[in-house]
Amino acid sequence: MDAAIKSIRPNKPSDRQPESRPAELDPSEFLAAAVRADQPRPARAEAEAAVKTLLAYIGENTEREGLLDTPRRVVEAFDELYQGYHQCPAEVLDRTFGETAGYDDFVLVRDIEFTSQCEHHMMPFYGKAHIAYTPVERVVGLSKLARLTDIFARRLQTQEHMTAQIAAAIDEILKPRGVAVLIEAEHTCMSVRGVAKHGASTFTSRFTGMFRDNPAEQARFLSLVRGTQR
Repeated sequence: MDAAIKSIRPNKPSDRQPESRPAELDPSEFLAAAVRADQPRPARAEAEAAVKTLLAYIGENTEREGLLDTPRRVVEAFDELYQGYHQCPAEVLDRTFGETAGYDDFVLVRDIEFTSQCEHHMMPFYGKAHIAYTPVERVVGLSKLARLTDIFARRLQTQEHMTAQIAAAIDEILKPRGVAVLIEAEHTCMSVRGVAKHGASTFTSRFTGMFRDNPAEQARFLSLVRGTQR
């Protein structure tokens, strides 16, 4: 994680490039539910038939007793695993509180456990999100940051995109002085298939405002996440 706060120094001053900024996200990706009420969707029976087709594809007998109810169960599981498509991030962060007694440091919630699904293989990746923001006058309920994480996790995702969406939503809706998001996760698409490297962890981060512009604040955030600062 040290690499997240150290810039690569060019050999010559003339080689230095302008400081880059993260690409802007489409607000529809982090402000609203991903599925509109008028968006056409297959009927439930069609979804269950598709599951039955996949079972037949892998060589199963779809008429045997143990699989008769599997299509229904899979579709019900999808409704739970992907409920984030129907939830609105802006509504989760909408209610804030102003009684902060002039608090002007950042607020950190670490070790927010989540499970998401890789959009490339539809296999789980899971881990922890660590989120900090520096409020301006008003704060949001701490549980809302966990709920926001779940909304984006319960969609088909890449870890990089999920990290950017969480940071963008907090930055846009709460308008704090800065946001820091660090996600660490294990991806089963590389731990149980493909290269099969169990235990490999992937780290992604996104910083805005004071966290982006001040390496000391990045370092303090990372130190608190690691538990090395008390």
